[in-house]
Amino acid sequence: MSPALIVVLAAFAVALAVVILLLVARARRPDIPEPGRQLEAPPARPPEFAEEAGKRDAAAPPVTAAPPVAAAPPVAAAPPVAAAPPVAAGPEPAEEGEPTAPLAEPEQKVPTGVEVAEPPFPEEAEKPPRMRDRLGKARGLLAGYLGSVAGRSKLDEETWEELEEALIRADVGVATTTGMLESLRDRAKQDKIRDPQSLTVALAEEMRSSFGGTSRELAVGAVAGGTGVTPPTLWLFVGVNGVGKTTTIGKLAMREVQAGRSVVMAAGDTFRAAAAEQLELWAQRTGADIVRGAEGSDPGAVVFDAVQRAVSRGADLVLADTAGRLHTKVNLMEELKKIRRVADRTDATVTEVLLVVDATTGQNGMIQAKQFAGAVGVTGIVLTKLDGTAKGGIALAIEKELGIPIKLVGLGEGPADLVPFDPAEFVDAILAG
Repeated sequence: MSPALIVVLAAFAVALAVVILLLVARARRPDIPEPGRQLEAPPARPPEFAEEAGKRDAAAPPVTAAPPVAAAPPVAAAPPVAAAPPVAAGPEPAEEGEPTAPLAEPEQKVPTGVEVAEPPFPEEAEKPPRMRDRLGKARGLLAGYLGSVAGRSKLDEETWEELEEALIRADVGVATTTGMLESLRDRAKQDKIRDPQSLTVALAEEMRSSFGGTSRELAVGAVAGGTGVTPPTLWLFVGVNGVGKTTTIGKLAMREVQAGRSVVMAAGDTFRAAAAEQLELWAQRTGADIVRGAEGSDPGAVVFDAVQRAVSRGADLVLADTAGRLHTKVNLMEELKKIRRVADRTDATVTEVLLVVDATTGQNGMIQAKQFAGAVGVTGIVLTKLDGTAKGGIALAIEKELGIPIKLVGLGEGPADLVPFDPAEFVDAILAG
């Protein structure tokens, strides 16, 4: 079969299929007219249908007219509006040069149920925390070693070595640890201590006795002889940057203000950016006065001006911040010596030079204490961040090797977390199981 014939047959089959589809569609929809056919008009209604419709229309009752709508009653006239009372004339303008009385401010009413916030100052004194609650890290380090020592069956040389390792790891220091263990060995021989449990009890007593009975109160100046006038007391704060020196001053200011003393702050750390701004925030918070100088100005002059202001205003206490660059720089120590000389020449009484040490630095704190003690005559230590370290033994090392009492410790970030140092409470806190 030729290709041309195949094409013709295919076309014929397609045309035939189209015709069949059209016929099927017309059979399903008879109302669809064929192409070219006109739609027929609907057949006319037979005459009998028209006659019946006319009879029905004649039998229907006539439509009655709607009743008339009653007229609405007349609207009563509104009563006449009373005339507003005449507005009182305001005061005549004052003539030139005549003072005018200030207008009273309108009273502001507070909505019912809305609490009015009190000003942030004065803040209520918070309850100081317990050392046992805050020295968990230091206690955790020693508890493991002391638990191992107490679990031994006898007191042998291995027990002493384990006890030595525990104290050194707690940053008590090699020299302090050696001296403490020698004293403990003598006591064990004298008291005939044979079991490790009794040794841990003796260790606690040895730690308490190592702190000594030094006074830990912050000294306040006495009345000048023959004058009856109490000059302001001056406390100097020294220490490297980052140990919490400025924050310590702010917390102490709050404590002293709450105790009823008037305080003047001296922003003497003029070389650290934002140091004066930080101290000024504490002054606003506590209600203390503050004296600050330009950035990079002479710190000694700031301390001198602060004392002069305290004298003129009858303030009780001057808290002086100082520079805190690296303690290895000789110029810093010379600068601190100059500040101390200026402070001694003022009308204030310098009763405290407090070295602020970060407890988390461990033995580095001991190095700082030695440097500052030789330069300005440190009278007390403020050990900050003691709650954040397991190296609480630095407290033993500082007092044993330097003989400088720890007067305050920081146990947190709140103002009430700066507390007086209690050696017995401290030992119980780090050794309690």
